Amino acid sequence: MSHANAALTPRARLTVARLVIDQKVPIAEVAARFQCSWPTVKRWAERYAAGEAMSDRSSRPHRMPAKTGPVMTKRIVSLRLRKRLGPVQLAALTGLAPSTVHRVLVRCRLNRLTHVDRATGEPVRRYEHERPGAMLHVDVKKLGNIPDGGGWRFVGRVQGERNRAATPGKPKNTHRDPKMGHAFVHTVIDDHSRVAYAEVHDDERAVTATGVLRRAVAWFAARGITIERVLSDNGSPYISHLWRQTCAELGIKHSRTRPRRPQTNGKIERFHRTLADGWGYARCYTSENERRAALPGWLHQYNHHRPHTACENKPPITRLTNLPGQYR
Repeated sequence: MSHANAALTPRARLTVARLVIDQKVPIAEVAARFQCSWPTVKRWAERYAAGEAMSDRSSRPHRMPAKTGPVMTKRIVSLRLRKRLGPVQLAALTGLAPSTVHRVLVRCRLNRLTHVDRATGEPVRRYEHERPGAMLHVDVKKLGNIPDGGGWRFVGRVQGERNRAATPGKPKNTHRDPKMGHAFVHTVIDDHSRVAYAEVHDDERAVTATGVLRRAVAWFAARGITIERVLSDNGSPYISHLWRQTCAELGIKHSRTRPRRPQTNGKIERFHRTLADGWGYARCYTSENERRAALPGWLHQYNHHRPHTACENKPPITRLTNLPGQYR
């Protein structure tokens, strides 16, 4: 590959070769004009005459007799995935040098344990659609409601139980303790830009999920994004007839993940962790209404101001161009 300061780029090499072969200009004259040696001019002229490309040839050898064989490579990869061992430990088990094992892991893209899924031991396969709206990830995050006065995470178990018992309007369980219930955060995230949309509801029924989908599609449409596809897990709202009918009305193709494979929908699963840390349990809320009221502000912070590593440390909204108020 030619570097930035090379005397002959592929385009210049083609010009040199055409001067010598097509226009019959002497090699010495062409070499003086382009300030390079005559063997260089002769080499590119011969390659041009033979019909070869003007790019650099690969320096990789044709044969590598000392290369680790496929059987040993398969064994190294199998041990890496099953036992999550490093090159030194793998070298002791296979009888190879640690540097050889490391080279095999690099070639198989398993040299970092972060490339291997913790739960399954399989290589992590990452994907990202090429444009906003090509795919939406949808899911529901279930959080326990906060009693009036604050939850146990901040005020402690004893005071948390007192706040729970003092919260009015809650039904009782079999032990006559108040049932605080749950908040269901219906989340929608764009695969390409990571721009997120979320609503908090008291249930995760199909009618609620489809309403969130309609409003999310309209929200993205107001920002110039047309939704083409939506990906969900196999939860009850997403396998319902109402969800299928809604997707058909909106012209959206619906796909579901493989059962017991949440990694496919990993972007929204990771977003749920960020949601819980940055909003759900970020501070001591004195009531559930206070926490729910704080969600729109946090979503704005996430979409417009929080750097995202998948977006080159820029906010997700920067992947959507020409938006009003984008640079506030």
